Amino acid sequence: MLTIFSTPKPFIGHINIIQRNAIKSWTLLHPDVEIILFGDEEGAAETAREFYLQHVPEVAANQFGTKLLRGLFEPAQKIARHQILCYVNCDVMLPSSFATALQLTLNSFERFLMVGQRCDTDITDPWDFADRDWESRLCAFSEHGKLAPTSAVDYFAFPRGLHQDMPPLVIGRIWWDHWLVWKARSLKVPVVDASATVMAVHQKHDYSYHPKARAGVWCDEQANQNYELSGGKWHLYTIDDSTHTLTSRGVIRNWKSALVPYWRASRPAVIPLWFKFLDTTRPLRNRLAPCAGIVPSRPSSS
Repeated sequence: MLTIFSTPKPFIGHINIIQRNAIKSWTLLHPDVEIILFGDEEGAAETAREFYLQHVPEVAANQFGTKLLRGLFEPAQKIARHQILCYVNCDVMLPSSFATALQLTLNSFERFLMVGQRCDTDITDPWDFADRDWESRLCAFSEHGKLAPTSAVDYFAFPRGLHQDMPPLVIGRIWWDHWLVWKARSLKVPVVDASATVMAVHQKHDYSYHPKARAGVWCDEQANQNYELSGGKWHLYTIDDSTHTLTSRGVIRNWKSALVPYWRASRPAVIPLWFKFLDTTRPLRNRLAPCAGIVPSRPSSS
C-alpha cells in the first residue's frame, strides 16, 4: 500500500519519545505499510529492530557530514516495496485519515504530490497506543496546539519516480521542503493539499542538535547553500502553491495557486505601502466614518 521513509535524530531523551511516538503511529496506518529508517544515529538500529523496520545506516552526505536530501529520496525509490512513497519528518504522528486522504488522491491522479499542514503540540510522554481511542485522544489533544504556517511542510506522498536528479540540498536546514513542492509544480504534477482532511501532529522539540539552535537551522552556511541550490525565491513554494485541495467533497481545484508566487514575491514591498496608506488616510477615514453610520471606537473610561 505505502512505503514511508524518514531519518531520525539520535534516540535520546525527549527526542527518543517523540520519534517513537511518530514511528508507532505510522505502523498503524495500514496492515501493509513498509517503513524505511535512514541513518546510523544512536538508537536507530535498535528502534528499527523493535518496530520491524527496514534500516539503511549509510546516507550520502555533504562536506559537513549533513545528510543529502537525494541520499534519502533516491535509494528509497529504488528499494521501496510499494509504488507509493511518503517522506515524513521523524517527529510527526499521522492518524488513519492520512491513509484515507492518500487513497482519495490516488483515485484522482496517477502522478501527484500530497502535502499538508501540521499542528504543533507539546507531547512529552510516550503515547498510549494500546488505548483503542488513541486517535480520538490525539485529535482532542491537538486542539490545544497551534496550526503551523503553510510554509512548514512535513510530509510528501508521491508515486515512485517523481523525484529524480535532485540538487545536493541537505536535511536539517530550511528550503529543501519548499523546493520539493516547486519541483512537482515545474513538472506539471498536481500538488494536493490534504490539510482539511489530515491533522498531522508535530511534536515540538528544541534545536539543540545545532550549535546555534533554531537560528543556525535558518541562517547558517548550509541553509544559505540550500537557498542557492534551490534556485532562489521563485523556486520556494509552500502548501499555498498546491494546485488542488482535498476536502470532504473530494479533490477540488485551487485556482489561486497561480497567483501565489507573485504575491509572495511582492508582499515585502506591498505590505509597508499598505500600512503607509492606512496611516495617511486615517484622518480622512475618521471624518467619513460618522457619515457612513460608523462610530470610531473610543478608549474605555475604566
